[in-house]
Amino acid sequence: MLILAALWLILYGLIAFGVLTLFNLALVRLIEMLVPPIGRFIEVGDEASRLRIHVADSGARSGQSEPPLVFIHGLLGQLNEFAYALAARFPERRVVLIDRPGSGYSETAHPQTLAQQAAIVAGAIETLGLEKPLVVGHSLGGAVALALALDHAEKIGGLALVAPLTHLVAPRSKMSGAILGGLAWRSRFIWWLGAWTVGPVLTLLRSGVAREMTFAPDPMPARFWSRGGGLLAARPSALLAAASDLLTQPRELPGMARRYGALDLPIGVLYGEGDRLLDPERQGADFCAETPGAKLSRIAGGHMLPLAHPAETEAFIRGVMARMAPDS
Repeated sequence: MLILAALWLILYGLIAFGVLTLFNLALVRLIEMLVPPIGRFIEVGDEASRLRIHVADSGARSGQSEPPLVFIHGLLGQLNEFAYALAARFPERRVVLIDRPGSGYSETAHPQTLAQQAAIVAGAIETLGLEKPLVVGHSLGGAVALALALDHAEKIGGLALVAPLTHLVAPRSKMSGAILGGLAWRSRFIWWLGAWTVGPVLTLLRSGVAREMTFAPDPMPARFWSRGGGLLAARPSALLAAASDLLTQPRELPGMARRYGALDLPIGVLYGEGDRLLDPERQGADFCAETPGAKLSRIAGGHMLPLAHPAETEAFIRGVMARMAPDS
């Protein structure tokens, strides 16, 4: 009798999994219809580890000012966050927005580490023929930008870090709890099972909580979910990539922090005084105290400054560019 009950339970579980998987596949298709790719695809890496990376590139034109700009987004983000209101503020420069591996429409890296993602960004810079760009990294994208500066310094000319992740954030912190609901701190099987069953729906249902953590005290911009690309975060592939992204903190950030003192390039850090996701003191002020040449700027606002405060973010980026000038 118990064996029969167990068999029925397994059967019902498989049916439920199948139904949820089909629902999520349909949801992914709908989301990607609402938020299609806005750029083009490039191949990065060698034959053994080649990845298809989605970039939005304004292109090289005669008379453009230098340096070009490369934008790297944060956790569960994608390049539309910069395309929404910020990228067009630099019409005189070549601007490249990159979907990080596993995010947006880029393939996932193996392994999905900060160092590997930095190597992929370095490969994209080389493939696109960018000469010493200023790299703008937001949130987790700031950690990728720092890994790029530490491991591929010859590729870039400076860093403009917006609300960057620079130091270890504790497991089950407000960062992981509010955005992923603990998904990132369980076994790989649970990640996969959650991402392909209840994860997408829970992500959408918890969007209000995430909004309070990521945007507040600023309001969420109109049409963020579509034009800002927010819906793309509800896909299973994005949830799995984000879970892997969070695991890079204890494995890589402490070692990176010990190397910050060796950085030798213009670095600016911008933080919102009301950031509820990352601590401006730990992630901003402490980093600048440890890093030669790093300068901290503060404004009123939350975590999503490129979307909520594009004018102030533009002014900050231009300030870092001015420090890169040969006669500065």
